Amino acid sequence: MVLVLTMVVLQSISFTNYALTTKTTNIIYGSAPYLTFDGGRTRITNTEALLGITLSDGRRFTPTTNNSSSTNPIVLPVAGQSFADIGMLVPTNTNSIALSSLIGTPYNYWGDDDGDGQGIDGITATGSLNLSIVDKYNRAVARNEVLDICNGKAPYKLTLSNSEGILKTRYGVPNESRFTAGNATYYINPKTAPVICFAKPYSIIMWGSDYSSAIWQESKGFLPQSVTPSSYGLNFPTTGAHNLFFDLLIAGTNQDLSWAPVSHGGITATMTRGVNDRYDSEFYKVRVTLTGPVATESQRQSENPDRINRPSLPQVFELVGRDSRGNAVLKYGFELKQWFVIRSFIYNYGYEYSSASSWCNKIRYRLTKVRDLTNASCPGEEATCRGAVGATPSAHYNGFARRMGAGFLSEWGLLGAYPAWTSTYPDYQRINGFYYWTNDKSELSDNIYFVVSDVGKVNSIGYLDSAYRWNKAGLCVYP
Repeated sequence: MVLVLTMVVLQSISFTNYALTTKTTNIIYGSAPYLTFDGGRTRITNTEALLGITLSDGRRFTPTTNNSSSTNPIVLPVAGQSFADIGMLVPTNTNSIALSSLIGTPYNYWGDDDGDGQGIDGITATGSLNLSIVDKYNRAVARNEVLDICNGKAPYKLTLSNSEGILKTRYGVPNESRFTAGNATYYINPKTAPVICFAKPYSIIMWGSDYSSAIWQESKGFLPQSVTPSSYGLNFPTTGAHNLFFDLLIAGTNQDLSWAPVSHGGITATMTRGVNDRYDSEFYKVRVTLTGPVATESQRQSENPDRINRPSLPQVFELVGRDSRGNAVLKYGFELKQWFVIRSFIYNYGYEYSSASSWCNKIRYRLTKVRDLTNASCPGEEATCRGAVGATPSAHYNGFARRMGAGFLSEWGLLGAYPAWTSTYPDYQRINGFYYWTNDKSELSDNIYFVVSDVGKVNSIGYLDSAYRWNKAGLCVYP
């Protein structure tokens, strides 16, 4: 704003015709125009401010004050926030905008304390501002995406960049704010308490891509479905066998917690510190190993085995991680509904169907049905699987799809991949080419269904032919 004061003083003196004229001019300096996204609380007149961000708790970060990094990210103040909750000059409906658009309708992201810039062409702007948000894998992230520590994307990377530009009013002194080209990158993490993100079986093999992202995440495992004890049965696992194990992948803490073993009905869950692999390095890992009724080597080789204990099922297990003061920090629950015992074979020598079925009965278990093992379906009415009844929800192909409560293999994957399992059953060192007899008869005469161990595929053969016993094991289940 410019104020010019002019004073003219005329003095007349009676005894002399003399005139005195005085003229004074002063420029009064006001305020420069500024950009703002919050009604003037944040006033942006330089590149430093242009590339700044403001969190919902009022904390503001600029290129100078930003010390965030991939190992020291900025943590949002409230759980469940998205990038739309981070204040910045880029509107939430775009990732790139010209400064001339910001000062116009509908944004009107500017101000001038002196009232300059009003009227047609009263204010102009040049330059542009750009926003990029990517996850730690450099994959683009939407502005309205809620930040999640469990999805493996954190820390996120938010980058603001701008070209050279000017914000200018027609009148006023000063009447412009200048912006040099620049950029700033902020690393962002969501606010979170310690949380169990996944229950990961050791075998994460997939057969096809038929799975729900709300249930299973590739390379990470099953997502917990319930934290309420009355519905722990929705979580993995619902089936078990001696020496099978899974890992709890935990985010939000690296604290070593104490996990007491939990025993119910003849089955024990024991927790130990897990070892991370390349798929889960961002998580704290706790390994859960199940132990319970199992066949000895002499029982597996005998046609007249002694009885094996049957667990009392179903049983609900609640695993509790406690800190050094004994406070419960984390809990994970599941409900075991079936327990499996295998009669594996020795060095490629399998068992005929009648032997496998009889052996299961003698230990007081039963030979599995197709639905106990897999949720495979039979698309196109393939002759080898026609009429087979798998578990539900069904896969869309002849093979298992990862689901809780949809079969032993659908939950645990390839059994031969588990080191403790293969140490219990040495003949499982060869992890390919195993088949499990079932107690389901095919629609084709004199045929019995069997299930392929690594993919959960259903097939059938003429079981009366002893030549078909090769590589076929008996898998017994209770109840």
